[in-house]
Amino acid sequence: MSGLSEGAPFDALRGQLEQAAQEFADGPDALQGILLGIVDDVDRAVREPLEIFPVCHHSPASAVAMARRLREKQPKVVYLELCEDMAPLLSELRNCRLPVAVQAFASEVRGFPAEWAPLSVVAPITEASAEYQAIAYALDTPGVELVLVDRSSDHVFQWQAGGREATGAEDRPVDEEAALHGDAVGVEIGDLRPRFAELEEHLLRHGRVRHWSEWWHQYVELPLGDSDHDTYRQVMLLIGSLFRRLAPGDTGRVRVDEDRERYMWTRMREHLAATGTDPRDCLYVCGAFHASSRVEEFGVHGSDAFAITPPSGSTWLHGLIPSSHAAIEAQFGLAAGSVSIAATQWAKNLKRTKVRPFRLAGQAGTRKAAKPPAAAPAVPVAPAAPSDKLSGFLQSPPALDGLDEAELLGWSVEIVRSARRNGYLASTADAIAVFETSILLAGMRDRARPTPYDFQDAAVTCIEKETVPGRRDVRRLVEILMGGDRIGQVGYDALPPLARDVHDRLAPLNLRLQQRGVQRALMDLTAQPELRACSDVLWMLRHLMPHGAARPIMGERELGKQSVQESWDLALGTHQRALIELGYEGVSIEQVLEQRLRRAAYAPNATTAQVLGAVEDAVLYLRGGRLADELGTRALEVLATERSVDGAPEVLRRVRRLLAYYRISRPVLPSWIESFAKTGYAHYCTLLPTAFTDEDATVRQVAAMLGFLFSMESLALSLGCDRTQLDLAFAQSHPHEPSRVALLWAAQVHLGQLSRTELRERCDALLADPLAVPAYPRYLSGFLHALEPVPQLAGFVVEAVSNAFARLPDPVLLPWLPTLITTLRAEGTDLAPLLIREAGRVFPGRLAALDAWVPPWQAAEQAPAEPKAGGGGGSGRAALLGAYPETCDSVAELLGCEGVWETETPDPSGAVLVGRHPETAEAVELLLTGG
Repeated sequence: MSGLSEGAPFDALRGQLEQAAQEFADGPDALQGILLGIVDDVDRAVREPLEIFPVCHHSPASAVAMARRLREKQPKVVYLELCEDMAPLLSELRNCRLPVAVQAFASEVRGFPAEWAPLSVVAPITEASAEYQAIAYALDTPGVELVLVDRSSDHVFQWQAGGREATGAEDRPVDEEAALHGDAVGVEIGDLRPRFAELEEHLLRHGRVRHWSEWWHQYVELPLGDSDHDTYRQVMLLIGSLFRRLAPGDTGRVRVDEDRERYMWTRMREHLAATGTDPRDCLYVCGAFHASSRVEEFGVHGSDAFAITPPSGSTWLHGLIPSSHAAIEAQFGLAAGSVSIAATQWAKNLKRTKVRPFRLAGQAGTRKAAKPPAAAPAVPVAPAAPSDKLSGFLQSPPALDGLDEAELLGWSVEIVRSARRNGYLASTADAIAVFETSILLAGMRDRARPTPYDFQDAAVTCIEKETVPGRRDVRRLVEILMGGDRIGQVGYDALPPLARDVHDRLAPLNLRLQQRGVQRALMDLTAQPELRACSDVLWMLRHLMPHGAARPIMGERELGKQSVQESWDLALGTHQRALIELGYEGVSIEQVLEQRLRRAAYAPNATTAQVLGAVEDAVLYLRGGRLADELGTRALEVLATERSVDGAPEVLRRVRRLLAYYRISRPVLPSWIESFAKTGYAHYCTLLPTAFTDEDATVRQVAAMLGFLFSMESLALSLGCDRTQLDLAFAQSHPHEPSRVALLWAAQVHLGQLSRTELRERCDALLADPLAVPAYPRYLSGFLHALEPVPQLAGFVVEAVSNAFARLPDPVLLPWLPTLITTLRAEGTDLAPLLIREAGRVFPGRLAALDAWVPPWQAAEQAPAEPKAGGGGGSGRAALLGAYPETCDSVAELLGCEGVWETETPDPSGAVLVGRHPETAEAVELLLTGG
């Protein structure tokens, strides 16, 4: 670069900058090298045979200059800085309403860390951008070729895996409009922003602005809006070189920038060599930061030493997703509202400069342009020798744009009207105040004309006197006034097959599913049985898509149940991106759901409960069958390998539902669930003694194990299991913690090893022991959990809790009450109704009867003992039979016996019995005498 010829067009500027550097820095130093290096970068770029067109992302000045230059030059090949694998999608932009984003998506990751999956790269495109002008020109002009030359989406993550940082904003979107791009890595044309924090702070402070977007609008966008092509090009090259030379020494980011430049120039030279195109007939559209490159591969005669690595084994899918101004601002760190202001500035530039922009034929969301007058085809003008435009631009004072009172007055009136509609007490006086404050702020910031940012600050100051939750703030209202947060939409023809299939299958609902917002769908499935197919689709979408895309208001889908009527809130247009990304996983939602269920079931860390959940989803949404049986077999395999009881409650809940469903829907149980019952019975019998003493296992988990054993016992025994396994498990269980001891007692009652009377006596002994009283609430917690495996103990639990309230001292009872409440709320949602129903049966129904009420268990204790029967022991029963002989007559007739009733004799003596039955006495005699 130092060997430029003497007649170079920038020699005069170079000399002036060298003299200025010596004066300001008191001698040659780094400042001189930077200033002269910037001029060398500009000189080198304008001398390149292949014309370089530097742009800034979403810059109206760049878009106007691009449209003007394309009509003047009419290049045959347009090289565009965009991921080369996104080229096939660009023709579908005409079926979309801008802004949208071109997306590359990879759900199956190969060659990258597994935790990165899924991989996603997006490139947002708006109408007020230079890249859209180049795309529209190339696609709608016969004989023009559009070539994307930037690194592929795969290389974005290859370089990141190699220690280089991928491009994209670090801040993640937080609201719905800003979340349209999700976690995708953003790529843009012209990432033009100072990377030296001190430089940006200096520019903002001396420019009297708050954000970089505002500085760019004031000091670059407006001055370049009316400039000629050479001036625009050289100024953009100057800015790109300045920011590049002042960038900090971040080796990772610098390596990414340089490798991208090497990549793009290598691709362009390959294309020129393959097609034989003259470089003078081409146009290279890239960011101003990359236009001032200093790599050896720069230019059509650069080095070919850069080797492009092959792609990884990941499968990349491409599509278009909706975007919005807020999403672009959030992803690339722009000021809120800056893209909307740029769209407004774009319309003003077109009106002022009379430049005809390029639009794709049939572009959705735009007015049909008036047919231009017929004119002779433009003849490309031979490029003239580069001349110095920088000197005049840098030396001329800034053009003072006069105050447009009509425009500012219109803004002031409209913002007051919008504020009143949104609940602010704004009036005409506020409109006048906003008008005058805007002029005042512009004057304080050395501006002759208030910018939209000045107007925004004035509106906030004069109108937003207080912040009200739920109300749009005035700053947001100004953004809407300046153009609003335009949200793009992907047209039906540009959707993937899955999304089109969903729209076709939901067509009977007669809703505008592509429209943003919430729509209500009412379905009477009895009167219109054909809508059941729509119901199936909606339930699958609810399972696959984010919350809010398809939300049921009325109706349910559970095992063995079917809704008669359903009501849905649908927002598929709002969640269009999620629906499009489903299309990357399959060609139908059934296929996507099946793949996800398999992926969840066969994951290395899948638990038995998760696999059973996949089985239940397969039955609910895919009608079971082969997939459900396959996943059930997988659940059996996972259960056999588990060595903990962490998922026992969920396993119990899901197995009960599946077993009840199969018993009423199939004549024979599936083989996998029979095997699951057998294996689970043996598995939990083996783990039960350890679980009773394991500190990591909770009482709820142990209770769930017992619930599985007791509820599956009959089925398991019928399939060949041995009851001895359960007896041995309980014989080996010796818990010490009070709640587990209570749980063991309840299980023993169920097994018949302990009677209720004995259980009641043990509880009374605990209440009578002063040392055991503080632990009594923990015993009660165990009894509460015991209702899961032994629900018939509900009456005893009511009795135990009542005794606790009656006999426990307040220092013990009151601290336990929060534990009782939280236990019932968190773990006893199914147990609380059982307790309430049992308590309602036991306790009196009226408050007046409560004082005289005696609990049934106390009434049994206070009842007088029954007199013992006489020697015969059966006089009472005999009298009862004599009083009601019909029952015995009916039984005798049923058994075929004939008998005659005899008169009851009072208590026969033993001698009479011996006389009637001598055989017994003779046998006893033989036994005693040994005869």
